[in-house]
Amino acid sequence: MEITIIAVLVILGVILLLLELLVIPGVGFAGAGGFVLLGIAVWYVYAVFGNIVGHWMLAGIGALLAFFLWFSLRSKTWNRAALKAEIDGKSDGQPTTKIQVGDRGVTTSRLNPAGKALINGDFFEVRTFDKFVDNGIAIEVIKINNRTIFVQETADIQQ
Repeated sequence: MEITIIAVLVILGVILLLLELLVIPGVGFAGAGGFVLLGIAVWYVYAVFGNIVGHWMLAGIGALLAFFLWFSLRSKTWNRAALKAEIDGKSDGQPTTKIQVGDRGVTTSRLNPAGKALINGDFFEVRTFDKFVDNGIAIEVIKINNRTIFVQETADIQQ
């Protein structure tokens, strides 16, 4: 009966550690739970079977974890799980060619200091220099630097 309990604890601990390593991102409950279950298994072996068997069990669990770590980090293992799709989309080279300095529009999100605006019937990512602008406020293009459109709040919309 004791061997069954130990085997179940070790198997569950190793499964949780592998899930943490290969499936669940970050450091979380699965990894901590795996270490706790393996610790309980080792403690149980020391308590029931004594020091010599406990040392062998500790060494065996360390070797087992080292093997699974080595096996899971081999390149072929990660190639099966890796994303192989290529991104073939391209950025619009000059999205700002449709607007000029002085064009007016309205914000469609809060500019904090960056956000979205509707200018000349198209949506653009815009920025303010130092001020926050709420949603639905009239704006005017004051500067275009590379692909960055700078705007300021204005009193009215004239489109």
